[in-house]
Amino acid sequence: MKDKVATDCRFFSGEKPCDFHKEYGVKCGDCQYYSPVKERILIIKMGAKGDVLRTTCILTGLKEKYPDSYVTWVVENGAGQLLHNIGLIDRVLEFSLETVVTLQAEKFDLVLSLDSSVLSASLAEKVNAEEKKGFGLNREGKIYPFNPEAEEWFRMGIFDDLKRKNRKTYQEIILEMAGISTKNYEIIVNLTDEEKEFARAFSKEKGIDGSSPIIGLNTGAGGRWLLKKWTLDGYLELIEKIHEELSAKILLFGAEEERERNRWLKEKSPYPVIDTGSGNTLREFFALLNLCDIVVAGDTLAVHAAVGLKKKVVVILGPTSPSEIELYGIGEKVIAPVDCIGCYRQSCNHKPSCMDLITAESVFSAISRLLCGS
Repeated sequence: MKDKVATDCRFFSGEKPCDFHKEYGVKCGDCQYYSPVKERILIIKMGAKGDVLRTTCILTGLKEKYPDSYVTWVVENGAGQLLHNIGLIDRVLEFSLETVVTLQAEKFDLVLSLDSSVLSASLAEKVNAEEKKGFGLNREGKIYPFNPEAEEWFRMGIFDDLKRKNRKTYQEIILEMAGISTKNYEIIVNLTDEEKEFARAFSKEKGIDGSSPIIGLNTGAGGRWLLKKWTLDGYLELIEKIHEELSAKILLFGAEEERERNRWLKEKSPYPVIDTGSGNTLREFFALLNLCDIVVAGDTLAVHAAVGLKKKVVVILGPTSPSEIELYGIGEKVIAPVDCIGCYRQSCNHKPSCMDLITAESVFSAISRLLCGS
C-alpha cells in the first residue's frame, strides 16, 4: 500500500522531503506536524523598502482573519531580507522571471496587490485568483483599483490635492484596502540571535556599554527623494547639542548614499561620533538600530525599522505627508513650518526649503521629551 501524501500541508512542496521528514523520519500518514492550508494568499508589495516594511502591519490581521492560510509575499530583487524571520509569512519570493512563471502556474484564494506600479499591477493581473484587492493593469496598460477600498489610495496617487488633504496613516489605508479591520497592528521586525550577537560585538568593539543614552542619526533619505534629507548643518548642530546637554553616545547610520555625509559629520564634529558604516546588510542595519534608545531620521526606512524594533523615534518631515507616518505613540514628528507640506516634489525653488527651516533646537527638544518620557 502506498504511503499517504498530504499535498494540502503547508510544509509539502513535492520537490523534496519536508524538514520534519528529514529530521524525524515522519511520513504524512501519521505526522503530528501536519498543517492543512485552507486559503492561499499572495501579497504583492515590492517597493520601496520602507513601504514594504510598514506593510507588515497587515500580517497579524490576515492571520486572525485566515488562521489556516499560506502566505506568499513578492518583493523586489534584493529586498527579501526585509521580511526575514517573520513566522506569519510562509514564503518570500524576490521578483524574477522564475517567480513570475511559478506564480502564473499557481492559484490563489486572495491576491493583495498593494503597489500602484505597472510592474506589480501587471503581475497581479496575470495571477490566477478567486479574489483580488488593490491594483491591477488594464488592457491599455493603465493602473486601476480592484476593489472600492483601493479607490482612495488610487486617487491620492494621481491628485496632489487629495494626497495633501489626507489625514489617514499609511497603515490605516493599507489595512482598509486589504479588507482587515483597522486595528493598530504593528510593523514587524524580528531579529535573530545571530543578528543580536552582531550588534553586541559592535558595541563591545566601540566601547558602548549602555551607561549613557544612545541616539542614532540616520542622515539620509535614500536616492529617490533627495528633498527628504535634513541639512548637514542641522545634524552638526544637533550633534553638538546632544553631547553638551545629554552626554549621549551618537551613532551615524546610512547606506552608500550617506557615506560622504557621515564622513563629513564625523570630521566636522568637535565631539566623538560613531559611524556604523554604509556597507551593512539590511539585517545588520536593523541589528545596529536596535542598540539605540532614540532614532532620528527623515521619512525613510530607518523610521519604520526603528518603530518595528519598538524604539523611540524622531522623524523630520518636509515634502512628504506627516499624516501617513504612524509612530504608534512612541515617537514625535518635527514638521517643517510651511503651507506646502506634503508636496512630494522631486525639486523645489523655494529658498529656504522646508527642510532648511527645521531647526536643530526643535529636533533636540523632541529628543529630550522622549528621553524624559513626557
